[in-house]
Amino acid sequence: MKRVALLVIAISALASNGAFANAELAKEKNCLACHAVDNKLVGPGYKEVAAKYKGDKSAEAKLAKKIREGGVGAWGQIPMPANPQVSEAESVKLSKWILSLK
Repeated sequence: MKRVALLVIAISALASNGAFANAELAKEKNCLACHAVDNKLVGPGYKEVAAKYKGDKSAEAKLAKKIREGGVGAWGQIPMPANPQVSEAESVKLSKWILSLK
């Protein structure tokens, strides 16, 4: 029983560190200038994005591309600028994090 409890604690710690690391990446790449986790700023809140794409198997790739290349029209007429400072690997990490939010 103790081993199971320790395993659960270890997995929880790793999961929370991953979420924190991705929030830090979003801050580092200046995503939080226009987006918040829980509410709309200039762009939609990340939880709203996760809800919109829930169940969409291609969402991770779509969001990663939009993070890098920008776009307009999915959330209204305010454009999302391209983010060339975000690598492909970083955009995938950010899209996975966004889609994991509830």
